[in-house]
Amino acid sequence: MPHTAGILYPGFSAEDDYPTLQRLLGPEVRLPLVHTLMREDAHRVDALLDVGSEQVLADGARALGPVDSVIWACTSGSFVFGWDGAREQVDKLRAVTGVPTSSTSFAFVHAAARLGLSRVAVAATYPAEVAARFVEFLHAAGLDVVDVAARGIVTAAEVGTLGREAVLEFAAAHDHPDAEALLLPDTALHTAAWLEDLEARVGKPVLTANQVSAWEAVRLAGDDRPRRGLGTLFATAPGA
Repeated sequence: MPHTAGILYPGFSAEDDYPTLQRLLGPEVRLPLVHTLMREDAHRVDALLDVGSEQVLADGARALGPVDSVIWACTSGSFVFGWDGAREQVDKLRAVTGVPTSSTSFAFVHAAARLGLSRVAVAATYPAEVAARFVEFLHAAGLDVVDVAARGIVTAAEVGTLGREAVLEFAAAHDHPDAEALLLPDTALHTAAWLEDLEARVGKPVLTANQVSAWEAVRLAGDDRPRRGLGTLFATAPGA
């Protein structure tokens, strides 16, 4: 039977990355997706606290149906709560799902650990205030952020319109020579079809929000085999 990893995704921006990821992962994986409530599309702290609120996530989880794992596929809607708050968010969501559960923010941390990273650069589409909170979250995980760029886009809808060349150029422009990897933290940003292109352009591992979300969800569902075509993260075996 396929491993079924449930995706809770806020609103509508780059949710079509998940069918792309499912196709690349192969028939052994299913990624059913539920759109969670987004009352206001804004990369602003108060709006993000609402997007990631307990009731919104619980309602989404109940709509998923039977799954082997669940990921809250929203970086800003998890790290905005801070490290302890993001942990509490996952714990409360796990109490509803009854299966292994995580969020994109923790997926980034676990992905960095899988690759043995200690120094990263961040290219965020967010406004600077929100990007700074992601940096704080990474610092809490023991990661050194050697550089951070904030593109200043307020809405997820606008982020979702960025095409392949714009994404590749944004990534390449905001890498740093001291960084072991580049992180693109917004799940509203399309990247799934361009993971290998991103790493070729930047010349090092690139971790993107939808990529790490799928990796975390599939791993928690019990399928942690290495795979090609999805970037260094998916190609790296446990303990490698």
